[in-house]
Amino acid sequence: MKKQPSIALGTWSWGKGMAGGDQVFGNNVGVVELRPVFEEAMKNGLNLWDSAVVYGMGDSETILSSFTKGCRREDVLISTKFTPQIADGTAADPVAAMCESSLSRFGTDYIDMYWIHNPADVERWTPYLIQLVKSGKVRRVGVSNHNLSQIKRAEEILSAEGVHVSAVQNHYSLLYRSSEKAGILDYCKENGIDFWAYMVLEQ
Repeated sequence: MKKQPSIALGTWSWGKGMAGGDQVFGNNVGVVELRPVFEEAMKNGLNLWDSAVVYGMGDSETILSSFTKGCRREDVLISTKFTPQIADGTAADPVAAMCESSLSRFGTDYIDMYWIHNPADVERWTPYLIQLVKSGKVRRVGVSNHNLSQIKRAEEILSAEGVHVSAVQNHYSLLYRSSEKAGILDYCKENGIDFWAYMVLEQ
């Protein structure tokens, strides 16, 4: 993955609908309001954008992709997530199916950073990441909202196939420090894993 800035810009509050900005943050911002934000960020080297299919049930990705499609692919870093709770139970590979929906929305053939959004079933979902990395559809993988034992287990599953947890994304702020107290920050530091803090201003 190309060099990334130390700040990722989250798009959880973009769009509306289930888990969208109107439901979670009490706002409803769309393309018109957000385009100047995207353009100003990119001008200042903030080119790492974090989304998820579940944010507004695709609405966040759709808005973000309307901006990223205007950039050279190598100039923007796209991070998005597989959320187990909305997986297609009929698909042979539900993780790949959700990833394909993201690839289609972004109009790209690879995602820079792809996450398992929560540890609904580490044993079940983690192995699906391996083929996504090996196929080149995903450059790096991470786990989000996992505790320390779940992170370690995900790494065991992936590393057996030569893939590794590149990053952990958890709720972390001066007021909410469970990842620090549980030893997750130390584990990440010791193993060269990036730690992405979200809700650093507590919404």
